[in-house]
Amino acid sequence: MLKQITKVGNSQGLILDSALMDLTGLRVGDQVNIAVAPGGAIILTPIRKAPPRGEISATIRKTVKDYRKTLKKLA
Repeated sequence: MLKQITKVGNSQGLILDSALMDLTGLRVGDQVNIAVAPGGAIILTPIRKAPPRGEISATIRKTVKDYRKTLKKLA
């Protein structure tokens, strides 16, 4: 996918179209970490918030319940 750097006010920027936003799961207002790799490649990494502790616990409980027999055999 080719993109062109454009002027945005007194800065320069890249416009991310909706298809790219959908592919990456990014939304307006999301934060990204920007790193520059050797050779000049730019790497954008979305900053994702960890799910709430309660949600993690509920998922673990459901998994243990759903796979109780299998987990018992593995123990």
